[in-house]
Amino acid sequence: MAANYDIPTPKKRLLSLQINPELFKKATDEEKKQQDVMAQSTTFFKDGMRRLMKNPLAVISMLILVFVILVMAFAPAVVPYGYDEIITVEGMRDKEAANLKPFEYSPKEQAYMEKYNVQIFPHIMGTDELCRDYFIRVVYGTRVSFFVGIFASLMVLVIGTIYGAIAGYAGGRTDLIMMRIVDIIYSLPDVLIIILLAVVLRETLDVSKIPLLGALGSNMISMFIVFGLLYWVGMARLVRGQVLQTKENEYVLAARSMGASSGRIIRRHILPNCLSVIIITTAQEIPTAIFTESYLSFIGLGVSLPRPSLGSLANAARSGMQSYPWKLVFPAAAIVLIVLAFNLIGDAMRDAFDPKLRK
Repeated sequence: MAANYDIPTPKKRLLSLQINPELFKKATDEEKKQQDVMAQSTTFFKDGMRRLMKNPLAVISMLILVFVILVMAFAPAVVPYGYDEIITVEGMRDKEAANLKPFEYSPKEQAYMEKYNVQIFPHIMGTDELCRDYFIRVVYGTRVSFFVGIFASLMVLVIGTIYGAIAGYAGGRTDLIMMRIVDIIYSLPDVLIIILLAVVLRETLDVSKIPLLGALGSNMISMFIVFGLLYWVGMARLVRGQVLQTKENEYVLAARSMGASSGRIIRRHILPNCLSVIIITTAQEIPTAIFTESYLSFIGLGVSLPRPSLGSLANAARSGMQSYPWKLVFPAAAIVLIVLAFNLIGDAMRDAFDPKLRK
């Protein structure tokens, strides 16, 4: 049987200093429910993603990147052309298929379709000067740019986070020496080192005989080496600054007093509180790496032939820009679209995950 909690309101005694209870009214059920409003439990990542999805530019950029990834993944399975395959008709090379406009067929292809009453898969972006389908070459060039951007950002994430966390947590002379090394690396010219490494690797190492590295070529290997040697210094500086602030908090002192090792303190207590800087810097490193690969391929220091790259395609189309302008427009538009999308996502992630920028 439920107990009755309706207690009568006491009356104020004469000459008493207590507040008169009759001045107070009991709260209604609706007023009690209004006091029970509590925020839902969430995590740092969920809260950041919720803020990120409220940014319309970030959502549009993510949809663009999803579309580009789907095209990169499924276009080679749908398009019946290879990136180095010369167009043939009935087993013979079609020399008239050079420099076709988008969705244009050569005379031999038109005659073949009329003769056998079949439909040939269209050249969505036309063809190049060697009678190769341009759309599939742009798709493979976009694959290379994505691979370089993701791989370079992972290298920056791992090396810069570990180096910056150790320098910031150790402090003192160790921090001084490590940051002076960062200053020296920061002053090195990346393009010059890529050129020197490419020449040295080409002369001393035959990468074509190595299964995984042979497809990349000496230029791409030297580019990845430079990414691992030079491009992590910005991440290391940012992580070091965050660690210097975080390690002075009371919970770090409590963990140290309980006998926790330095590695555990950095891994479990300090780095989780630096996630905003790490996520933002990693996201902004991807377009930087993509643009770097594109302009290096544009000047001939990127992917080795015959594998295409967006930069090398733009460089090849530069000579015929007046006669075939679409050959330059497509790879340039792909570079601009991908880099702009990643930059907008990086800015939106900074606004969403940085606690200092929250309203």
